[in-house]
Amino acid sequence: MADTNIVRPPALRKGDKVGLIAPASSFSREGFLKGCDRLRQMGYEPVYEQDIFERDIYFAGTAERRTRELQNYWQRDDLAALVCVRGGYGSNYLLENLDFDSLAERPKILVGCSDITSLLTAIADRTGLVTFHGPMAAKDIADGTLDLPSWINALHGAANWTVATPGVEVLRAGKVRGQLYGGCLSMLVASLGTPFEVQTEGTILFIEDIAEKPFRIDRMLMQLRLAGKLEGVRGFVFGEMLDCLPPKGETYTLQQIILRVLAPYRVPIVYGLKSGHVSSGNTTLPIGVEAELEAADSGVHLKILEASTLKSAT
Repeated sequence: MADTNIVRPPALRKGDKVGLIAPASSFSREGFLKGCDRLRQMGYEPVYEQDIFERDIYFAGTAERRTRELQNYWQRDDLAALVCVRGGYGSNYLLENLDFDSLAERPKILVGCSDITSLLTAIADRTGLVTFHGPMAAKDIADGTLDLPSWINALHGAANWTVATPGVEVLRAGKVRGQLYGGCLSMLVASLGTPFEVQTEGTILFIEDIAEKPFRIDRMLMQLRLAGKLEGVRGFVFGEMLDCLPPKGETYTLQQIILRVLAPYRVPIVYGLKSGHVSSGNTTLPIGVEAELEAADSGVHLKILEASTLKSAT
């Protein structure tokens, strides 16, 4: 991340209004409404405008509509958080017209993953604001497959907590501290050479994706490596990498590919954390906070060392 002081948004509380935004692809109305019902069951009040259902080719309306929605909802004091409906593709259309200064003046929770990585990293880098890589309304929230403990710890203001890591595999042992950062690999790579290029120096870099063949993962990691974006990384945390399988009949593994590409970096590497594209239990990860990664024979421990949201004094 850029050398910007960390900015924490106000914590989410039960009873708060949550604004639903669709900055990328269009979505299933059925899934959206299920997500609204689930948010109500969780104790929040979902808020949205009818134009969220608009379509423009494969987008959730025009780039102007999507940008206006994010900016307008961000300025509303009655909304405690903005939760993205789905990813897909299209968040990058918003970047060149976003007023980052106005976002920084009114810190607010933003949650999403997949294509939303473009927004999460750009806002974090430009403003220092903590953003949140996690479940979206029409998918994991609708399905009830979000990891609720991490959602509550991250968004409700826990000061110090541990991310659940069942099944996470140690590829290289070690113990480090750094700012947690990252998201969908395809979107991290897509930022290179743009004004919104990811800032990875001093980070514990989280990387995940879905349905990419191992050679494509190899190619994208190599692009980050050749761009110098892996030099200052203190540790690597890979996601579940759902459906990123070698062709039938091949015996190599994606883990082998990762270790080969990352061989020059003598830092801890772990594989299998469920955040983003997952089979179940989408974990909410705060982007921009200090974290500690320990990978050892005894297992993997990922600790969030500071609050990512600010609780009210009242």
